[in-house]
Amino acid sequence: MSLGELTRIALRALRRNKLRSGLTLLGVIIGVMTVVSVVSIIAGLNTYVETKLTNLNPDVLVFTKYGIIRSRAEFVLANRRKALTMRETRLVADECRSCAAVGAQAGQAVTVHAGNRKLAGVQVTGYTANVDSMLNLDLAEGRFFNPTEELHAAAVAVIGADVKDQLFPTLDPIGRTILLRGYPLRVIGLQTRLGQFLGQPRDSVVFVPITFLQKVLTSDDGVAIMVRPAGGMAAVDATQDEVRTILRSVRKTGFKDPDPFGIVGSEAIKSLWVSISQGAFAVMVLVSGISLVVGAIVIANIMFVSVVERTQEIGLRKALGARSRDIHRQFLLESAMLAGVGGLVGVLAGALVAVAVNVYFPAEVKLQFILLGLAVATVTGVLAGLAPAAAAAKKEPIEALRYE
Repeated sequence: MSLGELTRIALRALRRNKLRSGLTLLGVIIGVMTVVSVVSIIAGLNTYVETKLTNLNPDVLVFTKYGIIRSRAEFVLANRRKALTMRETRLVADECRSCAAVGAQAGQAVTVHAGNRKLAGVQVTGYTANVDSMLNLDLAEGRFFNPTEELHAAAVAVIGADVKDQLFPTLDPIGRTILLRGYPLRVIGLQTRLGQFLGQPRDSVVFVPITFLQKVLTSDDGVAIMVRPAGGMAAVDATQDEVRTILRSVRKTGFKDPDPFGIVGSEAIKSLWVSISQGAFAVMVLVSGISLVVGAIVIANIMFVSVVERTQEIGLRKALGARSRDIHRQFLLESAMLAGVGGLVGVLAGALVAVAVNVYFPAEVKLQFILLGLAVATVTGVLAGLAPAAAAAKKEPIEALRYE
């Protein structure tokens, strides 16, 4: 029998029991929906981490009191360290031979005012002027502050989109004044809108010269030292070792003692995120795997019921010349088509979930994810149909015709 004829027979059989076929698909739909939606969300988050969340250039290293914290024990240990200082920043700038640039940053969360409007919980970050070359800062308007403004602790600021929306909803913020603890600052730049990440706003920020921050806002957390190697990515390891040696020497750290600071780079952040996303992917595989196994069992059960109900049909077709392999292919095709329809519905549902989630979390629905969902569903259907198809193919024509 031709594939076209087998397909027509399979479609007729599925249409005869629409409700049963629809209920049979639930397990496959849930499994495929989970695969497509979670993979789309993970892909979107990975892209976001690479392009938006990690605002460091790839070759920039940051030396901080805390570094990347992975456990409570690491936090307790890091909390005992002394904060890095501007004095150590200047020392690294003077001593490091492989550094193209050495900068610093520090920050606090404060309330920002403009007229009778205010915004609480704004992250005010002080930078040295040269970090403009180390960060992936994208300004929608204006400019970053310059070395002269940093030297004289100028009262200038670059603000985020949320600060602009709250304090200057209908006005161009460039040239206008905001207040930090009563100190006026002139807005000279507006950062491009970044949106939220994991529910946390990334546009409620103000960037000021670090000298102004230390003059107006005192902090016990010290500074983070930012370093860019002269040799680019190829020199990152050598520069990291040199700066480590300088800081350990300044702090008189013993040869066998751990570093009294943490080191953060864009690659370290990406590696940490990959380990987190792999855990989410493993959970997704478990959940979708259970759903697909349940779906396969249900499909197999329904196909066995179908074989029993259509025993006389099988006998008649064999008596008229149908071969066992034709019967086998027919039921296998029915099972694959049943799961394929479930896969199609699951793909559409997963894509809709990803689009809905994209309002709060980054998500990307790609063609390969759709094809993956359809392939998983089809394979599930084929595997579920193997045993029922074999049972149907083995039936003898005479016995099948006599079956009631």
